[in-house]
Amino acid sequence: MKGLPIFDLAIIFIYLVGMILVGVYFSRKNKNSEQFTKASGLIPGWAIGLSIYATFLSSNTFLGVPGKAFGSNWNAFVFSISMPLAAWVASKYFVPFYRNTGEISAYTHLEKRFGAWARVYAVVCFLLTQLARMGSIFFGIALSLQALTGYSMQMIMIVMGICIIFYTVLGGIEAVIWTEVVQAVVKTFGALLILYLIITNMPGGVSKIVEIGKAADKFSLGSFKMNFVGSSFWVVLLYGFFINLNNFGMDQNYIQRYHTASSSKAASKSIWLCVWLYIPASLLFFIIGSCLFAYYEVNPELVQSIKHQVAVERLPIGASAADILKVQNALLPSDYGDKIMPHFMVTKIPVGLVGLIVSAILSAAMSTISSGMNASATVFSEDIYKRYIKPDVTEKQNLSLLHIATVGFGLLGMIAGIAMIGVKSILDVWWELSGIFAAGMLGLFLLGIISKKTKNHEAIIATIIGIVVIIWMTFSSLLPPEYKVFRNPLHKNMIIVVGTLTIFLVGIFVTKIKKKKLNTVN
Repeated sequence: MKGLPIFDLAIIFIYLVGMILVGVYFSRKNKNSEQFTKASGLIPGWAIGLSIYATFLSSNTFLGVPGKAFGSNWNAFVFSISMPLAAWVASKYFVPFYRNTGEISAYTHLEKRFGAWARVYAVVCFLLTQLARMGSIFFGIALSLQALTGYSMQMIMIVMGICIIFYTVLGGIEAVIWTEVVQAVVKTFGALLILYLIITNMPGGVSKIVEIGKAADKFSLGSFKMNFVGSSFWVVLLYGFFINLNNFGMDQNYIQRYHTASSSKAASKSIWLCVWLYIPASLLFFIIGSCLFAYYEVNPELVQSIKHQVAVERLPIGASAADILKVQNALLPSDYGDKIMPHFMVTKIPVGLVGLIVSAILSAAMSTISSGMNASATVFSEDIYKRYIKPDVTEKQNLSLLHIATVGFGLLGMIAGIAMIGVKSILDVWWELSGIFAAGMLGLFLLGIISKKTKNHEAIIATIIGIVVIIWMTFSSLLPPEYKVFRNPLHKNMIIVVGTLTIFLVGIFVTKIKKKKLNTVN
């Protein structure tokens, strides 16, 4: 633990003040709810694309991906490989669909197709997904800054949360997008700087990194066997396709941005810009993780302090030195991967550059959290408050509601982050939670948009069966040993795949049976 030098603190302070000033600048335009949620449809496509890229490139990527690559290999990079197919589906079908409806909420359509229950179900799933996302990102940023400053994770989350809430409430979606444009540049530059510093500190340079990485099988994309029990290439590919389909097709964070573009063509281009930026950027973070693995292999004595810290965190307060040492010696690289990059920053990055890199990590967190807060507030206003509490809300009341809801979801995100303190892998926890919450609403959405003949009752049956399957796949691992035959045999990343397909296919099957019965009666 150490305090940051004044020069580094000054750089971070200037960055934070700059983000707040952006919110103050755009607050002059936010005189109504349409400006707050849509920016009146005047944002250029390239800015929206950089904004979506910045939302994807969160602190989960900045810290979780290098930690994952350090602890295992490049298997998780297959997630990025799946993006182009999901982007093609979204740009061809989803963007025109949402632009034609003109509805700011991604979930209004579900009520028109199947009834109010479908909209409520999707909204609950979305809000839970956002809390999981914001929580994991708050946790990631606190993990990094704790190593640099020595302050408690809770204090870091509270201070950062207040800054993010301030500029998001003031500036609305326009401030979110333009701050994310800046943050996209800052975080990409920060990643390149970290890679350069690792290579220059590595004895033997790139050739030594490649040699160690090959020997430890660090560049593997996973097994290509048709195995869905472990984290094979195919499991991550399927997970990535379905979760990205959900991101581009059902996530209010992205749907809302489609409405800020001047045309459907500009909105579609923004998706492709995000994809072609994110794929090489995510690869960059896997390379960083592999480089860090090689660096700490050459300097194994540096790992001991990290392992000691993890061991202390896992044991109750007052644990003996012998107990700590026992746990410490049993730890694997996957157990402390998320702490590797913060440790390297503390020990090897020179004064001045630390401030720049911390600003990059902050931007990675702030971009995703701010968009999540704005999208959650929009959904709460459109799908809950206006629909069930006060349909005749005035424009002034609606804008005030959006401000209050933004603050509320920001605070809930902080609480979720504090609750995650102590998890093994940021990336694992986010992937698992997002897969669970997204599976149901994606299946229902696909059923509504593809199967035109499916009605309310068939959709209810399909959703109930889908929820049962999702719950079983999620919690069956807790069954006692005598009931292990009833446990889910598939990898946890298959939850979104199986859950989505269950709702979609059951819905189509029930629709066909009903149609057959009607034909028989007639």
